[in-house]
Amino acid sequence: MPTSRGRKGRSPAERLARRLDTRTAHLGVIGLGYVGLPLAVEMAQAGFKVTGIDIDERRVRELQRGRSYIQDVPTADLRAVVRSGHFTATSDFSALRRADTVNICVPTPLSKQRDPDVSYIVAAVAQIKKYLHPGMLVILESTTYPGTTDELILPTLQSTGLKVGRDFFLAFSPERVDPGNPTFNTRNIPKVVGGVTPACTDVAVRLYRQRLERVEPVSSTQVAEMVKLLENTFRSVNIGLVNEMALLCKRLNIDVWEVIQAASTKPFGFMPFYPGPGLGGHCIPIDPFYLSWKARASGFEARFIELAGYVNGRMPEHVVDLVAEALNRRGRAVRGSRVLVLGVAYKADIDDVRESPSLDIMEKLRERGAKIEYSDPHVPSIEFAGRRMKSTALTPSSLRRFDCAVVATAHRVLPYGMIARHARAIVDTRNAYRGRRSPKIIRL
Repeated sequence: MPTSRGRKGRSPAERLARRLDTRTAHLGVIGLGYVGLPLAVEMAQAGFKVTGIDIDERRVRELQRGRSYIQDVPTADLRAVVRSGHFTATSDFSALRRADTVNICVPTPLSKQRDPDVSYIVAAVAQIKKYLHPGMLVILESTTYPGTTDELILPTLQSTGLKVGRDFFLAFSPERVDPGNPTFNTRNIPKVVGGVTPACTDVAVRLYRQRLERVEPVSSTQVAEMVKLLENTFRSVNIGLVNEMALLCKRLNIDVWEVIQAASTKPFGFMPFYPGPGLGGHCIPIDPFYLSWKARASGFEARFIELAGYVNGRMPEHVVDLVAEALNRRGRAVRGSRVLVLGVAYKADIDDVRESPSLDIMEKLRERGAKIEYSDPHVPSIEFAGRRMKSTALTPSSLRRFDCAVVATAHRVLPYGMIARHARAIVDTRNAYRGRRSPKIIRL
């Protein structure tokens, strides 16, 4: 097996670069969720042949039919690249035999002990190892701790006898997906890339520049890995600060939303963050713990990061206390009361419930004896308390059935005026009723 120069005298890097520039390279994407599917469709739209691999057979069937299950990937776009033959989906990893590049876009959850769970990465790399060949580029996009690419993936791939930077290429490029963002998407969000060697960085940059508008190379995989953790830890810490400010303002009977609005008039030295019922999504609630875990492993105590996690983790309980306050005003206890949670997606105008604080609020209310229902126009049903629960339709009569409504996710399509008219009590965790004074509305 050649490992440096081919018959025409070109190195693996040169041959791969030529195939990328002519868009004749065959691309592979492992994991077809919120990160992998948008990337695969973008590259297919650029003219590459892309094979998406996912272990979920249901997803594969939907994609083969040209049906998108990701809000940010229009079904029309997916159907077009499926029909043109530029995108195919499979659960068969042997498709990697044909791949010149492979992007790993698999989940990286936390264990019950809040330690990084990299089992999905390990499983994907084990499959890649079987089909690794000279000239292949492997890029990890899954969020993880600094050192994962070099310490976990590189030894496995080099155990094949192929040498990184000469025979194959390995890089890390953090995903920056923001589901539901109408302005920034896979194509126009700047892409940070760091390779194990300069040659690895060069070919990875070349791949992304075929379609993405801006690619930013950095000096190493560790820098690229740390970039994503810094971005989301920055948000977590600042949200933790403003959540603590909200708790303090509640004690002092000060409107924290008015404070933030006034502080935002300063043209320098201040960036507004807003309190909420807790952190949701796959990134902000999880990424800081990857960083604090790595810090502990290095003998460093990341107190600031862990304190922010503690404050943010307390917010669902605080919301439940506000529900209790709203009910007490009407002479009712939490136990036995009917509570409607408005919005279970982790942020507005999307259908993603991963790590949603709404679910924590619902569970804590259930533990206190409340009877829980939810309404979310983007999420028709969820698994809750061991059963399938359907979204409750919002009508004047349905609202009057509940003792309290909790605005947990501020979807734009929610009928806030009708809710205010017919709900008996409202806990507003998102400032949906900004500026409105009513004895039946309690704001975070």
